[in-house]
This record gives sequence, C-alpha cells and structure tokens, in this order.
Amino acid sequence: MFDIGWQELFVIAAVTIVVVGPKELPHILRTMFLWVRKAREIASDFHNGLNDIVNEAGLEDIKEDAKRAAALNFQDEIEKVIDPGKEVAAAFAPEDKPDNAPKDQAPKANEV
Repeated sequence: MFDIGWQELFVIAAVTIVVVGPKELPHILRTMFLWVRKAREIASDFHNGLNDIVNEAGLEDIKEDAKRAAALNFQDEIEKVIDPGKEVAAAFAPEDKPDNAPKDQAPKANEV
C-alpha cells in the first residue's frame, strides 16, 4: 500500500527505539494499533454506508446495465440493424473464381 520495503521498516523501527526508548515502545505500539483499528472501522462503516445508499437508490440496476453494455459486441449489433439479411455484405464480398475456370498457363522453363 505505501510501498515500504524491509529496509525502510528497519530504519523506522531503529529510529523509534532510539527516540521513544524501549520502556515506552509497547505503550506507543499499542496506541498506534488502536488508531489503525479505529481508522479501519471508520473506513468499513463508510464503505457499508455507501453500499446502503447505492442499494436504496436503485443504482445497482444501473451498475448491472453498465456491465451488460460493456459486454455487448457493438459490431454485431450494428450489423444486425443495418444489414439483417446480409444482402449488403454479399454485394460487396469478393467473388470467388470457379475451380473449372481456365488458369493462366505460363510456359515452363523446358518448353520453348
């Protein structure tokens, strides 16, 4: 979360021990962890409150609609509306040559 490595944690611990002292360190750590716990509880309550507001306002339906819209293949939907019978696509498709059409015969190297 804060991108702190073990070296930084070691430096912070060493400075804390020097500044606070080993006698007060357990009390300071206990107080710090109580603050962290309280901050997490407040964040959790805030998150749950927002979820309740979303559910009450009916925004969950909008969220589901947005997910379905993101999953749609718009290319296929547009092709269905514009060219339902595929006539336009067939008109612009390249025509295949039949297999029995005469092929260009180039003279071989042995023939003169």
